Amino acid sequence: MLQILTEPLGFEFMRNALAIGLLVGILCPVVGSYLIVQRMALFGDVVAHCVLPGLSISFFLGIDILIGAFGAGILGASLIAWIRSQSRVKADAAMALTFSSFFALGVTLITVLKNKLDLDSFLFGDILGVTGADIQRTLMVTLIILLVVRLAYKEMLFYTFDKTGAQAIGLPINLIYFAFMSAVTLTIIVSMKAVGVILVISMLVGPALSAYLLVKELHHMMILGSVIGVFSSITGIYLSYYYNLPSGPAIVLVSSTLFILSLLFSPTQGILTRTKNPLSQRFR
Repeated sequence: MLQILTEPLGFEFMRNALAIGLLVGILCPVVGSYLIVQRMALFGDVVAHCVLPGLSISFFLGIDILIGAFGAGILGASLIAWIRSQSRVKADAAMALTFSSFFALGVTLITVLKNKLDLDSFLFGDILGVTGADIQRTLMVTLIILLVVRLAYKEMLFYTFDKTGAQAIGLPINLIYFAFMSAVTLTIIVSMKAVGVILVISMLVGPALSAYLLVKELHHMMILGSVIGVFSSITGIYLSYYYNLPSGPAIVLVSSTLFILSLLFSPTQGILTRTKNPLSQRFR
């Protein structure tokens, strides 16, 4: 068993993959917990696809992709909020339109600008190809977001469950919304290298959803979600190493499996363990 755990550590690319997997496993569930309790899980998927035009422009101009992707993600989030405030269009429709428009624009820019953006890596991730610079960037973003969440936890908690009340007592809800959207966008950008834009939404909501079924308090949900996220990342990377599986999908499949187990066996909300559930009586 010890050899199984230590053998991959002899390779630098595996050490880098485990390091960034650890950071993503912590960061995604913390931010994803807010998305879930605000019933905005789909919003993460929208922002994940909105960053593509920014990535394309960043590659063309030769600047840090974090700048272009962040700008495109915030623009997409702002567009959704603007459409909702200026019309009768519902949130899901605004998200669907923004999602498809930005993704189409991104693909078009890749073709027109003729840059060498690797779409496969963008869509499905390349955690085994991460560099030290990627780890440093992810670490910096993780520390900043965790610090902000710690310092503004009470305000975010109030805003999350009672926006009207938060506005009534004078909390800057527009600033809180912008900060939250920035956190979601940054989380998605630094996680794309690990699992890709298509699968990043699963890391945002998967571990957090598992924790949601097991605990009741938001801060407990964040902590347990991070534990599940770290376990999913590390286990997925080891499975990809020993069984020659794609790393990003392997991580997501582990996370999804843990959610199914939580859904079935959660002490208070599990399908097979609820005391009043006929299935639970049958399996006793």
